Amino acid sequence: MRARGRGVVERHPLSIEAELGVSVVLGLSMAVGHGHLETADPPRGSVSSPYRVTVVIPTKNRSRLLAEAIQSVQAIDGPDLDLEILVCDNGSTDDTAEVARTLGVRVLQATTPGSAAARNVGIRAATGDYIAFLDDDDLWLPGQLRPQLALLAARPDLDACVGQILPTDAEGNELGPAYPAELPADGDVFGAFLQRWPQIGGLVVRTSVRETVGYQDEALLSSQDWDWQLRIALRHRVGHVAVPGLMFRSRPIATDQEDETNWRRVWVHRRVFWRNVWQGRQRLPWARLLRTSLRFDGVYAGYFLRSGAAHAAAGERTAARRSVGCALVISALHVAASIARDPSELKWMLWSLL
Repeated sequence: MRARGRGVVERHPLSIEAELGVSVVLGLSMAVGHGHLETADPPRGSVSSPYRVTVVIPTKNRSRLLAEAIQSVQAIDGPDLDLEILVCDNGSTDDTAEVARTLGVRVLQATTPGSAAARNVGIRAATGDYIAFLDDDDLWLPGQLRPQLALLAARPDLDACVGQILPTDAEGNELGPAYPAELPADGDVFGAFLQRWPQIGGLVVRTSVRETVGYQDEALLSSQDWDWQLRIALRHRVGHVAVPGLMFRSRPIATDQEDETNWRRVWVHRRVFWRNVWQGRQRLPWARLLRTSLRFDGVYAGYFLRSGAAHAAAGERTAARRSVGCALVISALHVAASIARDPSELKWMLWSLL
């Protein structure tokens, strides 16, 4: 279970951003002459020829959450689906393997630390025609998988498809609207993914991308899934269905673990952003890329300002001071802008520095 904070719940910093505003490929049945899908009853595979899908679930020492994740996948199963669920264990010392096998799924062992290594074990072992993903502390919703599969079946020019992510707190209370609201209908989503990437649990890919894009970068400490999705977007067209399919359960702010995670993520995020920008440098104007980079700095600086305020409210001067310092290092410009918008923030900042 993710650590609890002080009643203040935080999504991944990038999930607080406004939804992208571009033309949408909606839901589920082909609209003749329009080249996209419209919301309707989802088309189904047949009993004789079901969709063959490998579901990759990386995990470590969270057997109770893992059981919920597996059951959320099994809940959508049906005769139109042939699901291969692979639990990729990254060195658990609890009853993870026993829980997974009790639920009838295959357990694979990752020998290298990190979520990328665990996912790669599953990607390599996948035997389905499609690969989908689920983190062990998130849940699939009933709208997951079939809409993406229907679009991929109708659009052979697409090699991946994303549904919508519903951000919630740990108890499942909604924190905002499902996203992305829309993506480019032509499948060129590189620019959109640079602005804000979907959580990997909403992604379905053709297994063939394993040969063209390769595997997730195990050298990255975080953002491996974003890097992989950007690499897919650089080489393939990606569809979108405006159907919520993933419950993304968020962590609370103002915990040592979450502060440390976001501090590490800032620098990895910059590396992932710029190396993919360089690969796709002919695709987007540099002015837009610079604005996007600056916005990311603001998102992370904003996280540490919110975390610092929560630490200050709890009387934790050292932790609040550390958060202010992190925010200033990431973007002093955004800290100044935040104070200009709300001068009362300066009070807790000065308190933390005394």
